[in-house]
Amino acid sequence: MDKNQLTAIAKQDPNLLIEEITGQRKLVIYQIFTRLFGNTKATNALYGTLEENGVGKFNDITETALKAIKAMGSTHVWYTGVVEHAVLTDYQQYDIPLDDADVVKGRAGSPYAIKDYYDVNPDLAVEVPNRMQEFEALVARTHAQELKVIIDFVPNHVARHYHSDVKPEGVFDFGEDDDVSKAFDPHNNFYYIPDEHFQVPQDYVSLSDHPFPTKDGKFAEYPAKATGNDNFSARPTINDWFETVKLNYGVDYLHNRQHHFDPVPDTWQKMYHVLRYWAGKQVNGFRCDMAEMVPVEFWQWVIPKVKEQYPNLVFIAEIYNPEQYRNYIDVGRFDFLYDKVQTYDTLRGVIEGHGTLISVENTWKYLYGKNQHMLRFLENHDEQRIASRFFAGAPEKAKPGMVLSALMHTGPLMVYFGQEVGEPALGTSGFSGDDGRTTIFDYWGVPEFQKWSNGGKFDGADLSPQQRELRTFYQQLMNLCHHEAISHGMLYDLFPHNRHLAEGFGELAYAFLRFTQDKRLLVVMNFDAKNPQKFNLKIPKTAIEAMGMEETKDYQLTDIFQTNTTATFRPKDVIISEGPQGIAMELAPLQSYVFEISQVY
Repeated sequence: MDKNQLTAIAKQDPNLLIEEITGQRKLVIYQIFTRLFGNTKATNALYGTLEENGVGKFNDITETALKAIKAMGSTHVWYTGVVEHAVLTDYQQYDIPLDDADVVKGRAGSPYAIKDYYDVNPDLAVEVPNRMQEFEALVARTHAQELKVIIDFVPNHVARHYHSDVKPEGVFDFGEDDDVSKAFDPHNNFYYIPDEHFQVPQDYVSLSDHPFPTKDGKFAEYPAKATGNDNFSARPTINDWFETVKLNYGVDYLHNRQHHFDPVPDTWQKMYHVLRYWAGKQVNGFRCDMAEMVPVEFWQWVIPKVKEQYPNLVFIAEIYNPEQYRNYIDVGRFDFLYDKVQTYDTLRGVIEGHGTLISVENTWKYLYGKNQHMLRFLENHDEQRIASRFFAGAPEKAKPGMVLSALMHTGPLMVYFGQEVGEPALGTSGFSGDDGRTTIFDYWGVPEFQKWSNGGKFDGADLSPQQRELRTFYQQLMNLCHHEAISHGMLYDLFPHNRHLAEGFGELAYAFLRFTQDKRLLVVMNFDAKNPQKFNLKIPKTAIEAMGMEETKDYQLTDIFQTNTTATFRPKDVIISEGPQGIAMELAPLQSYVFEISQVY
């Protein structure tokens, strides 16, 4: 069936989705929190120093580690926390200024409080003076395994004290030429609160009872600058991003957000230079932090401009407002957006036992025309670990949700390091607290992940049988993303029909078809953690037609995921009707099938 015929069917049947395929391979992103990945120490002292708790280095991400990541089906590695940010480790002997403990969160600091856009975090280097060369070597090692590199681009805010000590010749620091007497000026890089001193939140006790030379409850900043989360006060609270300063993109927040984009603001030009600097180091993409807090007009200007020289760069927006999705795709020119508020939140509710799979159907239809641009995940550094007591409490409970996230659409999939072995993020590390997240603020070891890394051998020797099985599940699933029908195929959602017409098809079962002209897959999941699902799956006549199947021919189903289960059916016997016909399905709790459909000759 040609595309015109399929398009005609899609117009009549809302359960058929034809996504706009970009032609590139489906992205499978493995996110590494770089300072934690290679750390072999298991001390995990509260607010422990780098020496006590250890820290991973660029050099710890070895060829062996990268081969294992590649074998999991990854196409990209997102190295989180690469760009230099404020830390509470003393590097003054390397001419790196000491940071102020009263505006740094934790010992290791937030990777999103950037203090130098042109440098890398010295924590990550074996030899601090050679830190950039060590990063460049990591990029080269990554590329040697045919993996691409993504790093963070943090455009909305910087550390309270920003200063580049390695900036290229001719580059001026952010704020260096600002007129600090003005609250807003389109030529300024920062926003100011004239005639007021910045006040550290009174209830912030930096490092708890641990000493540090710059810990005194004060930070000299006059006039005070606006805080990163759009707090235009000299007195941010402990719940604000008080360790950061908001950057000025020409939006006058004091006067109804008036835009001053002509001439192009200085901040735009500086950020364009930063992006080109990292692209010149062979970085392949940017995960853009809090992209929607930066005007879409900037992205509309900068992304095409950077891509003129580096056309294959990938731009991913961290964004949480669904009403802005279309704007940031069509106008902002982003390749991909976070799908947190829609698919993640929906699946989390189902996994936790208080959501409904009806919302999955509603979600992809709400995202119609945008699904191929949405990045799906169930973990990242901001979200609670699946295995934590704050989420599912057991990593297995997310299996059907991961199958759906990975296989339902052509858009990218992301997996966070440690997710594949069920890391639960237990305990209080320091500023991060005990909240079910792996700390991004503290020096720390990741216990369950360390069982896989095994002192740098990356062989999983210390994993339990259950963890080995879980990791195998992720490896098989991530590799399935490169099946033709998943990376380039159309979607037919079988859930709407079957939940009404298939006897035994409960509210915790889901099924869909993915297919191209040559390949057909049937994906079936059981989200119930306690009970099996047994039903006769039915397929609409339009789906049979769209897949180019003949009603009177025999077809075989072969599970290509975790079992070798096979079955045979004839389309005319499974087309939706009031009778008992259908494909007999029986799924154990949390089980999924990915059946390849082939004609029997």
